[in-house]
Amino acid sequence: MTRSENMARVKGKDTKPELYVRKLLRSAGYGYRIHCDWLPGKPDIYLPKYKTAIFVHGCFWHAHENCRMFRLPQSNTKYWIEKLKKNTERDAKNRTELLKLGIKTIIIWGCTVKDMMKHDLKQIIEMETISEILEQVEEPPDVYEL
Repeated sequence: MTRSENMARVKGKDTKPELYVRKLLRSAGYGYRIHCDWLPGKPDIYLPKYKTAIFVHGCFWHAHENCRMFRLPQSNTKYWIEKLKKNTERDAKNRTELLKLGIKTIIIWGCTVKDMMKHDLKQIIEMETISEILEQVEEPPDVYEL
């Protein structure tokens, strides 16, 4: 299978990490909507009660810096650098638009979800962090990253 064929098979929604985060949120009692195409960036998860958008970002597609799961392909490097740069610029624009609408943004990286799936303690800590962010009433920062 060529790299192009392989990359084309990567799912854009309902990925394992996304389904895992949704399961955790639901089990913690949070109601949400998924793939909200009426919001900038079409968040993977939107919690209307908390005006919070959650993006479960794949480390490769969103160029997670200093991540063990991100490695630039050796072939067609110029294309991938430009492609990933456009993705990160689009992500930043979407976060800005969400902020203008008064919506908090949480980015949960694929590597974090992978760790959460392996270690119960990590899962508990991250869910407590998400709960704290959602319950926060003072002025939130632009974006939270886990």
